[in-house]
Amino acid sequence: MDYPLDLSVTPEVEAFFDPESNTFSYVVKDPASDACAVIDSVMDIDYAAGRIAFEHADQIIEYIRSNGLTLEWIIETHVHADHLSAAPYIQDKLGGRIGIGEKICVVQDVFGKIFNEGTEFQRDGSQFDRLFRDGDTYTIGTMAAFTMYTPGHTPACMTHVIGNAAFVGDTLFMPDGGSARADFPGGDAGDLYDSIQKVLSLPDEMRLLMCHDYGPGGREVQYETTVAEEKANNIHVGHGTSREEFIKMRTERDATLNMPRLIIPSLQVNMRAGEVPKDAQGNPMLKVPINGLQRRTE
Repeated sequence: MDYPLDLSVTPEVEAFFDPESNTFSYVVKDPASDACAVIDSVMDIDYAAGRIAFEHADQIIEYIRSNGLTLEWIIETHVHADHLSAAPYIQDKLGGRIGIGEKICVVQDVFGKIFNEGTEFQRDGSQFDRLFRDGDTYTIGTMAAFTMYTPGHTPACMTHVIGNAAFVGDTLFMPDGGSARADFPGGDAGDLYDSIQKVLSLPDEMRLLMCHDYGPGGREVQYETTVAEEKANNIHVGHGTSREEFIKMRTERDATLNMPRLIIPSLQVNMRAGEVPKDAQGNPMLKVPINGLQRRTE
């Protein structure tokens, strides 16, 4: 597919780091107007206490308000398994439309069964304001953006390209971090390799913005690199790693990883566009499926 690249536009990007989940959220501003988007927001949760809060989201809201910005989009690059989205909270305070990839319906179907959701749980993505397909375009003020379908980590992953910046979600990490896992239900190491190659086919100077960084080797966390740097130095796909080599590495590595600490609350909330599910009496309530998230190889 021919994507509508425009490297002449440099969006203004402000990063917000959540150390509890090692997640970067972004405010992306149109340099020619006051319009902005929020990408991959975080809602705070004390899982042991069953308590949610919005300190991280409030920092983003304060930044937008103090800079006189207008929020047009609240973007989720995928259904995150390691943190909860604050999208509806931010939307309630500032407006904007919540968007995610159209394959959210696949995720909702898979995890709707795992969490034994009833028929009242809609599996058509209707909880979101916009479902993006590969190559879809949208605007942030005067700034054009487009989506690239990049599955593998999950079946609903999208990369959002805004001017000379691409927000890759969990498809790639910084060069010394490699790539994301591909063993969640619906994930696929081969698809992930193909998606990474799609991202790396963008121009060498394209900025790549990460969703996560874990500071390998004890270095300070980082969130931005380039296509050229990833092609040259990524420890999982750099130096011409073949598809077969990547699948073998990724599969063996994933078999050693524990499930993310917040996967159970995250999936229930994020497949609902950030809304906490409720019980029959209308009380916020989460479920814990027993032996429902086994690895695909078991």
